[in-house]
Amino acid sequence: MVEQLSEALAVVCCIDPDAYAASTYHCDVIDMLYFERVIFIVQVGTLVATATINFQVYESIAGVVAPNSFVAMNPVKVITQLDQAGVNDSNTQAVLEVKADELTPGYRYLQARLQVGVAGADAGLLGLGDTARWKPANVYDLASVREIVA
Repeated sequence: MVEQLSEALAVVCCIDPDAYAASTYHCDVIDMLYFERVIFIVQVGTLVATATINFQVYESIAGVVAPNSFVAMNPVKVITQLDQAGVNDSNTQAVLEVKADELTPGYRYLQARLQVGVAGADAGLLGLGDTARWKPANVYDLASVREIVA
């Protein structure tokens, strides 16, 4: 039997699409013990100012996953800043992939951060875990996933 795509991928983090004021927004913490890679998709609607997305890697203390318990953060990857000035980046998307073997040895937690600068922007972010070490991957979906139709 062929594996369903919904069984191969897990919805592991999100920043709900909304009109955001200038601030920093964090998605859920991802435990890379369960996945070989995660793909992040940021969607930007109308940009009033600049929107950037930065990815941070955290190492936990004694397995505690709360972001305020992390002892170190290292940027893993960053997309090019999306903005309204010059090139109009409104109504665009950016995709970024992080593989577990790109993390610093000993680090296993990943979290995405969306920074909206100056005024505001319509934006959202979705992270999908792929190549789960244990199947099906959708057992690791966020509790906010209401339905899977395959």
